[in-house]
Amino acid sequence: MIRHLLGIIVLLKYCICGDVEKFDGDIKDFVVGNSKLFVLTDHRLHQMRHDLYEEKRKDITDAPHHNRVNILVPFEANGTLITCGTFKDGYCEVLDINDITNSIYYESNILVGPRLNEKSVAFIAGSYLLVGKKDDDAKAQDAMYSVVTLLSTLQSQTGGIFSRTAEGSDAIIQSTVRDVEFVDGFQRVSRSESYLFLNAKTDSERKVLVLWMNSSKEKKIDIIKSLQAATIRCCSDKVRPVLVASTVIPSVNGVIWAGVFSAQNQQDPENSALALYNISNVQGRVKGFCAIGEKPCGSESGSELQPLSVVFKYSSMSAVTAMRIGSWIVLFIGTSDGQLIKLVLDDKFTPGCPILLYKSDDERAVLPRMHFDPVDFKHIYIALRKQLKRVFIVQCDKYITLKDCRAALDPLCGWCVNSHRCSTQDECSDTSWVSIPKNSLQTQLFSFQMTKNSSRKITLHLSLSLESTGNPAFSCVFTKESVNLCDGSDLLAVFPNCSCSFSDQMLYTGGLKVSATVAIEDQKVTEMLTLRNCSSITDNSPNASYTQCVQCISSGCHWSSSSKRCDWTHGPGPQLNIQDACKHLLSEMVYDEPKILSLEPNKVSFHGRNNVSLRGRNLESVTKICIQGDLECIPKESPVFDRSNDTLRFHIPPSGTKGTVKVCVVTPDDRCHGNSIITYSSQPSCTGIQPTVTWSSGGRKIHVQGSNLELVESVTVHPSNKVLVTQYNTSSGDVWFHSHPYDGSGQFSLLLNVGNSTVDCGYLFFESDPEFTGFTTLQVANDLQVNIQKRKDDLNLNIGEVIVTGVHGEQQYQCVLEKIKSNAVICTIKGESGAVTAVDSLTIKMGGFLKELESQNSALYFLILAALFLLIILGAAAGFIIHRKSQRQMNEKMNKQLEMLESNIRRDIRQGFVDLQTEKSDLIDNVGAIPFLDYKHFASKIFFPEAGHLAPVMIRDIGQDSEQTTVDEKCQAFAALIRDKQFLSCFVHALEEQKNFGIKDKCTVASLLTLALHGDLVYLTEVMEDLLQSLMDQSSNANPKLLLRRTESIVEKLLTNWMSICLYGFLRESVGQPLFLLVSALTQQISKGPVDSVTEKALYTLSEDWLLCQAQDFEALKLKVVFAVGTGGEVSEPLEVNALTCDTIQQVKEKILQTFQRKFGFPFQQIRDIEIEYEKEGKFVMLQEVDESSEIRGHVTMLNTLKHYQVGDGACIKVITTKVHAPLRSQSSVKDDENFAVKYFHLVDPDIDTDLSKHPEKKALKFKEMYLTKLLSTKVAVHSFVENLFRSIWGLPNSRAPLAIKYFFDFLDAQAERKKISDPDVLHIWKTNSLPLRFWVNILKNPDFVFSDLEKTPHLDGCLSVIAQAFMDSFSLVEQHLDKHSPTNKLLYGKDIPQYKQEVKSYYKLVKDQSSLSSQELKIFLQGESKKHQNEFNESAALRELCKFMLRYFSEVSQKLEQTEAPDRLKEDMQNVKELFENMKRSAWS
Repeated sequence: MIRHLLGIIVLLKYCICGDVEKFDGDIKDFVVGNSKLFVLTDHRLHQMRHDLYEEKRKDITDAPHHNRVNILVPFEANGTLITCGTFKDGYCEVLDINDITNSIYYESNILVGPRLNEKSVAFIAGSYLLVGKKDDDAKAQDAMYSVVTLLSTLQSQTGGIFSRTAEGSDAIIQSTVRDVEFVDGFQRVSRSESYLFLNAKTDSERKVLVLWMNSSKEKKIDIIKSLQAATIRCCSDKVRPVLVASTVIPSVNGVIWAGVFSAQNQQDPENSALALYNISNVQGRVKGFCAIGEKPCGSESGSELQPLSVVFKYSSMSAVTAMRIGSWIVLFIGTSDGQLIKLVLDDKFTPGCPILLYKSDDERAVLPRMHFDPVDFKHIYIALRKQLKRVFIVQCDKYITLKDCRAALDPLCGWCVNSHRCSTQDECSDTSWVSIPKNSLQTQLFSFQMTKNSSRKITLHLSLSLESTGNPAFSCVFTKESVNLCDGSDLLAVFPNCSCSFSDQMLYTGGLKVSATVAIEDQKVTEMLTLRNCSSITDNSPNASYTQCVQCISSGCHWSSSSKRCDWTHGPGPQLNIQDACKHLLSEMVYDEPKILSLEPNKVSFHGRNNVSLRGRNLESVTKICIQGDLECIPKESPVFDRSNDTLRFHIPPSGTKGTVKVCVVTPDDRCHGNSIITYSSQPSCTGIQPTVTWSSGGRKIHVQGSNLELVESVTVHPSNKVLVTQYNTSSGDVWFHSHPYDGSGQFSLLLNVGNSTVDCGYLFFESDPEFTGFTTLQVANDLQVNIQKRKDDLNLNIGEVIVTGVHGEQQYQCVLEKIKSNAVICTIKGESGAVTAVDSLTIKMGGFLKELESQNSALYFLILAALFLLIILGAAAGFIIHRKSQRQMNEKMNKQLEMLESNIRRDIRQGFVDLQTEKSDLIDNVGAIPFLDYKHFASKIFFPEAGHLAPVMIRDIGQDSEQTTVDEKCQAFAALIRDKQFLSCFVHALEEQKNFGIKDKCTVASLLTLALHGDLVYLTEVMEDLLQSLMDQSSNANPKLLLRRTESIVEKLLTNWMSICLYGFLRESVGQPLFLLVSALTQQISKGPVDSVTEKALYTLSEDWLLCQAQDFEALKLKVVFAVGTGGEVSEPLEVNALTCDTIQQVKEKILQTFQRKFGFPFQQIRDIEIEYEKEGKFVMLQEVDESSEIRGHVTMLNTLKHYQVGDGACIKVITTKVHAPLRSQSSVKDDENFAVKYFHLVDPDIDTDLSKHPEKKALKFKEMYLTKLLSTKVAVHSFVENLFRSIWGLPNSRAPLAIKYFFDFLDAQAERKKISDPDVLHIWKTNSLPLRFWVNILKNPDFVFSDLEKTPHLDGCLSVIAQAFMDSFSLVEQHLDKHSPTNKLLYGKDIPQYKQEVKSYYKLVKDQSSLSSQELKIFLQGESKKHQNEFNESAALRELCKFMLRYFSEVSQKLEQTEAPDRLKEDMQNVKELFENMKRSAWS
């Protein structure tokens, strides 16, 4: 059972795909350097760790100037990454290999790589940069072209960095061949030799060349002049003149190189070939390639390079790389259809069975460059268009037994004896590792031979094709029907061979079936052997010789090819291969050889295909079909189920790979004849059908749209399970079928049948048959137009599917369709042989639908049409006359409106410019005493932000029920329980593991714990540390940068609460005043301009969402406001209040009360307790929000403004208190109306259709973008307040950070060191997530948590959100890239953020550099905070609420205690608490 489970686990592990990273552009190149990856896409350069985690990114395109990076070379010797591109006139840049955002050197006006999108090769040769590329700047008349350049990489080298100047000339290789394509290149480290591989094309031929240079020389010109070259040819079966990809194979002696060559014929299953060459001694020259200045340029000398071996052929290889393991070579091959293949070669370059490592779900090609993981070399990186995959190349774990491990023929895998699993050798230390021996790719695991001695004893020699690093325990057992074949004394076993002797009498009775069981440690492998008397093997069949040979070899005997006899072997040795030993006998067999002429179809999906037709000659003797793929060592076989002399049918089985396979037919002698081709490709995809509706009678042509649809065999309709035949349209690439009849309407799902698989293809809807109600005819010259009336339906008929036939007497006429409308079909009967005047009936046919219509009298219809035609002519004439007159009037009116519109736009833009240039921060910064909330109410808002029922219960207030605040026996017992760390940890983890325990519950428990342990903050801090470490160690937090990003656990909310407790003092002393001044300044700035009373949008704001774009003209007013004192008419001294003519009466009241409080430091009255009057002509007139004079538009009423009452500058306003002057109270506020926003409007026009001719200013076109400058005006006005606030937060009073911040940052540093995290970005993110994101942003967005009597309107909230976003951007490590499409809240502070980021980094560094905090200092601080706020919280209530959670999850907490082996005492204490609470519920629960 355990073994089966282990197998399942291993399979699951194997099925997990490699890592994958998707990019927003196509991958152009990627390189490996310094254990990092550098990936180049269209727009960016990415720096990534070996596990594909992105560390840095750098934009390389600067719009509108397009840049294409064409050189990407790591120079690890000096820790740099060299990049060059086409920006402007070209450039090169040296980047820090550990931080690509750090530019070390930049040089412009230098073009190193190709200007156009051509292939090129660049690498470090010696200490120089070697670049091979086509000459972009060549002219048609040029005879020589620059193809290879050697560039300096240091300023100290000749000519300085990026110079190609050599000693006396340029370091260039020239060519007389213009059309070159560089494919690959490398430097051999041991002897410092450089190789370049390229395709060269002349008028007469194409060929592959290799260029060699000695890069160990110091001078550039000497390296260039050491040039040697040769032509590379491939291959003997056909010419493949184009090199696609290549790799060098690590070798101790010599240089073995592998190249993928193409014949440029993708239809050929052997289009590309992978060949190996020895390029150790490239000598001679090729015509047309030479160092600069040589004449003549490269005369032909030396010999061509021929392949050592062609190891693999495939239709479309696109990439290759290699590794060496001892004497083995392991090749990794990428293909143009998105596959990664592993191929093993022995030391004689004999290939094993190809293994498919990865198969893409589409046809994306693998890019030519592939790289191994620079850290573990057990992964390979492949690029497929926009995707980079990290594929695991070692798949040992998927083999469960030693036999399977050996059968894999993978030198990377062997059987680890002690761990009992298939593994790599480095995973199997201090024990035997059993693996495949050298040169055994073609050898079976078991081989045996028999010898016979003079004493009539037969010895069976058994050999296993295995080798081991140690001496594993080894034994053999040979049995015949459960009886030992040989005596113990005759049984010898020495790894990996054993032998057994027995009497020859046992063989004379016929064939002997022997079971051979070999044990290597605990692994047993059994093989059934059939033994025969070698000297008496006979067969009387006509093909006796061939049959004798097969039986002889398979029985462990020796076959003599000269005498054609079977005999005993002369001693132990390798068993012959049957095909090799007996192949010469096949020619003696006589029969008509089958021929394959065609296969239909010959393209299938990798799900296979049913019912394939094979046509040929002499097919009667065919027994089965053999399908041999390039990636399959064992061919697939398919039986024949329908045959004739020239045709047979069979099923194509599914395939695990894509590509072309060979098909042959097998005859009784097991020979395979013919060489036809089948192509496996991706399965079809369906994007939809057209049309999606059909009629009940069926027969409608339904087109299936998608890709690879030629592979579809049929369509199944569910739920009727009807299988419909499909037809493939080669021109359009789609498939179609005829819908089946169905009596009624409904929805049916469609499935495309592909082999034994199906593909979903949406739904087909059935509607009732169309209803044709009658027809009329109209004579048009010799033709007869037929108008067929029909009822409207959803069938969307088209002309091609309706056939109409007219009948007159015995004559039938085809009616040619002209138009189909929703309620009519129009067709014409052509009078080709004379006029057609009438038809008696019509026949309408659509698929399976047929309808006959009888003729009706059409005279009435003709008269009606004529009358209508006359009316239309008269109406058109009258309309034309009226239109001409109104057109002149409209043009005059339109010109006036356009002039007014242009004038208004000019004025608005000019005013915006004036405001921006004259804006200054003249806001009042003296606000008197700051109304801080006391600590307990501040903490309550932080702990319970949603202000639920718990918030008021948790605060101790005067007059609160003493029983509710008393810590009774049960609370004391529970308090003692949670002060045990082990219990509290189990309690927290048990709750968090429950699926029904949501984030809201987690936050509640964290806050209750904070309150329950507020009196012992030292213990609370220790608990928080333990829980944070546990959170960091969770496997789900594999990406450390995401830690503490959100509040998704109890400890994360606990950290928020802890920061709030510890930083409250710092908040009041240092940050409170700047925050209050900012909020006050924002409120004042908003009120300086128009604010819509209904929508709250304003002209002056920081948020585009709250920007008022329909502001009318307004003027600033200074009002003299007096306050009525007593009831005798006495008034106070006048108070000057600023207001606007567009202010509503409610807004005027608010400004009066705000001005009063700012001046006198205390509020006058509540706004609903006052009314205001305006002194007009010696009398005071009551100002009301709405009265009988209010303007009404449709059903919407406009709120009264000062302009409505014609209140001017310097006007006197009297404030009356309604409590004193109760009779004068006229109305309650209209804002109290729940339909306020629907019934009333202010500055924003109501969305109604009404005549606005009396209000031309309302109709003025307003562009939102014209008012964006108001955002900047507001920013300028409050900027100093924002900066003061930010710097008070990341400032260091007395050059020291608050104790809590220093402690917690040190804690994070220690955790990073514990987890061996060296990336400084991770620590920066942790600190940012802990402090600014978790605490300060909450304060910035919610100043009402800090100050009393502060109303946070939605508009103010929007402005604070913009500031909070700028605050968080200051802590971000991601570079902002702003353009015209960026949101305005980002653009607003775009220029300030870089400065803030520097200040933040400096802040983090200063905190880190401070002397560490001693545990005693922290303890004194925490104890002081606990004591300072003693008795402010209801600890008893918090304990009771916490205990409810313990009781709800009692069994889960108990189980967690058992899992952690907690002492029994804790379980007993928990049970005791449970009983106390349950027994005293009546008095305990409120």
